[in-house]
Amino acid sequence: MKTPNICQCVIASLLSVTAASWAQTSVGLGRVDYRDNCASCHGASGKGDGPLRSFLVRPPSDLTTIAQRNGGTFPREWMAEVIDGRWSGDGGPHGSREMPVWGQEFKARAMTRPGDSAQTAEWSARHRIESLLRYLETVQQP
Repeated sequence: MKTPNICQCVIASLLSVTAASWAQTSVGLGRVDYRDNCASCHGASGKGDGPLRSFLVRPPSDLTTIAQRNGGTFPREWMAEVIDGRWSGDGGPHGSREMPVWGQEFKARAMTRPGDSAQTAEWSARHRIESLLRYLETVQQP
């Protein structure tokens, strides 16, 4: 049996720490993005009771019961499309819906950074949406 050398062990340790950090950072980024972009409508707890609720035509969804409303499974792909919103076809900040088109907004924000390409901005937008999804999964009620 061949024993791994010290270099292989160090690399394996670094990769596992990096992967764990990535997951934590992603949920952490999602929490911050939620607080900064979603809580005004959906509420700090995600129950649809944000301070802007009374100004909206349709009340915001209770985001803590998404999995409950979908047979106990968090519908990741569908929620990614809802958050992204670019499928709506309308180029305005809200598209043809009351909720902002976050894919477009996150990409536009990334494009304001010097040196960022459209490809980098798209990656940034998708990463932020993924982070929001990871955060929303953590607030689901059993």
